[in-house]
Amino acid sequence: MQNRIEVFKQMIEADPTNTMVLFGLAKEYEKLGQADEVIKLLEKYLAEADDEGNAYGALAKAYDKIGEREKAKAIYAKGIEVSLAHGHPTMANDYQFNLDMLNDE
Repeated sequence: MQNRIEVFKQMIEADPTNTMVLFGLAKEYEKLGQADEVIKLLEKYLAEADDEGNAYGALAKAYDKIGEREKAKAIYAKGIEVSLAHGHPTMANDYQFNLDMLNDE
């Protein structure tokens, strides 16, 4: 896993504007459970890329993991809006389920 992270970091150094590399690196940190890194990278990714919804789910989970439930709820809500706009109703339903679970806690 660490080798993959190093490769992604080298790729970002070579092309800091490559949003897909940012997303890939965030997913590697997600696998390691490093929510702070996931948040940092996905916030940057979403500021620069036109995501179809996937990043919002990972970002919301990372915020939930560090105990920022209100932020996680807002991110899920935005993810629902974006995924529906891009024709991904199943993703939107998954995010709605997660949002409902957070609201019930």
